[in-house]
Amino acid sequence: MPYRRKDSSIWWVSHTDPSGKRVRRPTGTSDRKEAEALEAKWKLEAHQGKQWGTQPRRTFDELMLAYLRATQHDKRAAERDRYSAKRLYAALSGRELSSLVAVDIRAYIERRRSEGVAPATVNREVGLLSAAINYAQREWGWDIPNPAARRRLREPEGRVRWLTKAEAAALIGAACTERRAPHLADFIRLALHTGMRRGEMLGLEWRRVDLQAGLIHLEGTHTKSGKRRSVPMNAEARAAIISRARFRAQYCPASPWVFCDAAGRRVASVKRSFATACLRAGIADFRVHDLRHTCAAWLVSAGVAMSAIRDLLGHSTIKVTERYAHLAPENLRAAVDVLAPWSRFGHGREEEGKTETAK
Repeated sequence: MPYRRKDSSIWWVSHTDPSGKRVRRPTGTSDRKEAEALEAKWKLEAHQGKQWGTQPRRTFDELMLAYLRATQHDKRAAERDRYSAKRLYAALSGRELSSLVAVDIRAYIERRRSEGVAPATVNREVGLLSAAINYAQREWGWDIPNPAARRRLREPEGRVRWLTKAEAAALIGAACTERRAPHLADFIRLALHTGMRRGEMLGLEWRRVDLQAGLIHLEGTHTKSGKRRSVPMNAEARAAIISRARFRAQYCPASPWVFCDAAGRRVASVKRSFATACLRAGIADFRVHDLRHTCAAWLVSAGVAMSAIRDLLGHSTIKVTERYAHLAPENLRAAVDVLAPWSRFGHGREEEGKTETAK
């Protein structure tokens, strides 16, 4: 019989697969009758597989619908996956998964590239298909091939655009003149001095700000990597937070949001006001996310260890952080300078050898 878990609003079922292994899987629906129908269908398929060795015909549509339902708890990833799924549906809807081969995936990739789609976007789409198939194999026992596995295009090096301290001051000054966005200057200051992502800041609640400890706490649901981290505040970041606290006390004391309007509503976007401030400050080709790049660039230039920058920014791997390494060429200069004494020593011995030979 279908059952509900404490952490889920949808029905789950438990049954044995053709190999006799117990399988627990979400139905993706909160309707009990629909869940019971799915349970009966899956049990019948398992019985047929055990008795006659038959495998049910799985389609791309069935796979994608079931996968999106099963993973919808991660709202950020779910939104991104739905966007990618729409592109996949246009090419693969109605196809049986057993008939998909590597040639089909390669044709999809080539078609998307011919449409001018960036390699990173194509990788997300093909990666979604691969992840869905792997999930079905692992969680539901589907015996289906995965022709999308390891089909990644080489992506160009990521864009790194950052500001000097003087440019940053000009941008903050311009932001202070934005009357319709009184939060903008504080947003920019906090981003520059913590490296937090736009979503992490706009979704920041006061309960996760600890002024006494000087920390901002981010749970896995707030971060891109899905891992919790604590972000320390320096004097500038703390001043930005205190400025927001004063605004809240004056206009909306009950608002839970750090970045809110006078009515206490969460600020949804800073894109338009940010673009205006950049224009007034004379700063071209600069996006909101580049504030995060700027924070990383300043840290690297100051000689901060890559591992510390990785942890502060919440990068998944040190590789992501290393794209900023070129911003500190003096570190490389120091590295090659250690060779200078050895080089002089070697040169002297070589000259000495020549002198001895001449004698």
